[in-house]
Amino acid sequence: MILTTLETVPGKNIIEHYGLVQGSTIRAKHIGKDILASLKNIVGGELTSYTELLQEAREEAIERMEKQAEQKGANAIVNIRFATSSVAQGAAELFAYGTAVKVE
Repeated sequence: MILTTLETVPGKNIIEHYGLVQGSTIRAKHIGKDILASLKNIVGGELTSYTELLQEAREEAIERMEKQAEQKGANAIVNIRFATSSVAQGAAELFAYGTAVKVE
């Protein structure tokens, strides 16, 4: 599966358009990580536990989006975007979406 944030795949022609595909996941903060993040907030620096949490969420959302595209017969997803939103106290949704296409 070819994934790109561009509207086309360079060097390839879009021969079929399957429409919107999406994948999402909702992740909650772990209380232990939350305490460590609060301590890190005092001294400054990267909150690596949250960075890892978001990376895992992105990967899962992309996998779900790819699966949806494969079911439609696509071999590429163009114009991929990400969005996040808070859905509850301590929980956030990561949403990936794009356009499923077939290229050659």
